[in-house]
Amino acid sequence: MLVPYEALQQLAAETLNNLIKEYLLTQMEDGSFATLDDKALSNAIAQCQRALARGELLVEYSEDDESIAIRHKDNTLTITP
Repeated sequence: MLVPYEALQQLAAETLNNLIKEYLLTQMEDGSFATLDDKALSNAIAQCQRALARGELLVEYSEDDESIAIRHKDNTLTITP
């Protein structure tokens, strides 16, 4: 099930940022933020927030395993109309 962007806007900023950080971790080969300073991390989070607003990234909730993840719109498991 896709979570509408409007619903994401109702989340606490820290919650959404943590979800985005989780997504960013999956996109990094070594899986760490060790090479990112605070400014680079803030920029990456802001870039993801803009991509969510544009619909390039989507938040998908899986009822089967009760998980939530950010995915690129071309990689979602849910079929959208």
